[in-house]
Amino acid sequence: MRSLLCIVHCALCILVFFIPATAWAQKKELSQARTYLKNRTKNYAKAEQLMTTLLKDSANMGNKQVYEIWLEAVKGQYGEANERMYLKQKQDTAAFFSLTKKMFSIAERLDSLEAVPDNKGRIKTPSRQKNSTMLHTYRQNLMSAGLFFIRKANWNDAFQYLDTYIDCAQQPLFASFNYTANDSRMAEAAYWATYSAYKAGNPSLTLKHSQLAMRDTTKTDYLLEFMAEAYRRQDDSGSYLATLEKGFSHNPTFAYFFPRLIDAYTQKQDFQKALQIADNALALCDSCQLYIFAKSSTLLRMERWEESVKYSEKLIHINDSMPEPYFNAGMAFLNMAMAPDVQADKPRLTTYYQKARTYMEYYRHLMPDEKDKWAPALYRIYLNLNLGRQFDEIDRILKSQDK
Repeated sequence: MRSLLCIVHCALCILVFFIPATAWAQKKELSQARTYLKNRTKNYAKAEQLMTTLLKDSANMGNKQVYEIWLEAVKGQYGEANERMYLKQKQDTAAFFSLTKKMFSIAERLDSLEAVPDNKGRIKTPSRQKNSTMLHTYRQNLMSAGLFFIRKANWNDAFQYLDTYIDCAQQPLFASFNYTANDSRMAEAAYWATYSAYKAGNPSLTLKHSQLAMRDTTKTDYLLEFMAEAYRRQDDSGSYLATLEKGFSHNPTFAYFFPRLIDAYTQKQDFQKALQIADNALALCDSCQLYIFAKSSTLLRMERWEESVKYSEKLIHINDSMPEPYFNAGMAFLNMAMAPDVQADKPRLTTYYQKARTYMEYYRHLMPDEKDKWAPALYRIYLNLNLGRQFDEIDRILKSQDK
């Protein structure tokens, strides 16, 4: 029993000795950091290093003094870097911006600690007004940093700075400034953040600030393109299609939306909707080649052969060097020739095959490497027109492809 009491007594002695030693070590680091900050030849970097070392111990993470000193140390480094830039001395611009962002991070963490209610439920934030006022004057540097990294094509860093700029509006630290209502550059920042995330290939971050960015109506077309691509990468077909619809409705002539909208409905085999989209586009520009081709192709898929030929021929009249309408017209006449009601009508049957031959041979002339498209069609055409020499050539081509 006596030996047990001795063990307990020794353990308590060790604990009593350890706690004051830990607290003393922390106090020593804080005191040394303050000395670095107050000396005539200040050493802000060493003061910061002492604080970041203390924060490696989770026991110190709730100590407000650590964050106060850390913030002062970084602010001092920022001031030195700013002076070097003003005097046109050597200064790493990215490092300067990094100090700016770090100040915001530290101040927000300190504010969160101060906002924790005490044991009586009271909340006191003595540093909030001073820090928010100070950082408000630096906040535009976050926007400048984002644009700086965009010019460097450093998309991830660009997003992080712009995200921090926007996030200030949600931070209690900056509540008195009401950035959501009072900052006229919020939508601009959100657009560039969306752009940066899109360029970085990150769909979730592309969408993060997209709704805020929509307030900048001068960039709606591009913004909707970025959003559509983000939904596509997330395999969210419903949102992707809805965004394409919105983009096409907003600006039918914008190059991105129309072809993808046609493709989306074609893949769903909703040819009626694809045709409607093509008609809406043609109502705005009845001579636009892309719109005419889309209608020709959609009518071909709907087995409305004669109408498809009509639009293919219209397109050929506008641009006779464009290959696709020749293929569409050739396939339309070939399909008309294969219709059951035409088989007994030899003159009409021959006419359809001859017209199909004319268009398909010219398509072959324009696109000689597209054997997979013109060879099977010409095989059937030559067979039915009893063109032995031409048929034999196509037969050899098809057999060589099978090897």
